[in-house]
Amino acid sequence: MNCVDSTSRPRRSGRYVFRTENCRRYAFPTHVNELVIDRSQAAASEVFLVEIEDGHALPLHRHDDMEQVYYVVEGRGTLTVNGEQHPIQPGDAVLIPASAPHTVTAEGGRVRYLAVDSFLNADAKNEPTWDEHVRVVCEELGWDYDEVVK
Repeated sequence: MNCVDSTSRPRRSGRYVFRTENCRRYAFPTHVNELVIDRSQAAASEVFLVEIEDGHALPLHRHDDMEQVYYVVEGRGTLTVNGEQHPIQPGDAVLIPASAPHTVTAEGGRVRYLAVDSFLNADAKNEPTWDEHVRVVCEELGWDYDEVVK
């Protein structure tokens, strides 16, 4: 695997380059995340590619412990943040403030974007790896973890 071992315990990798081929894939019922840099491999961030198929949307959610930056690489859709709707397209950069309810809806084709999470407290102590975070999300939303990470 060229990306990350998301089941490892928290550590700082000392790596500087992370390839995006063969990333660990999390196929949620609403979207797919490909983990590029796990939160356990950096001091205060994680990176993944997100894919949302046409007509689908992320569940409306918020992150109290991080802000997010998206860079749209493919497709068009609608970003809803704090109740406001904004069209998005390739080349757009998006800032999601901490605690802001948000979702993305794909419209007219698949949307793909790079997502960078930046933790405000510089450490995700409750869920120190992306995989542990996914287990919590699956439990909260009633999704089968084993189906998500097949």
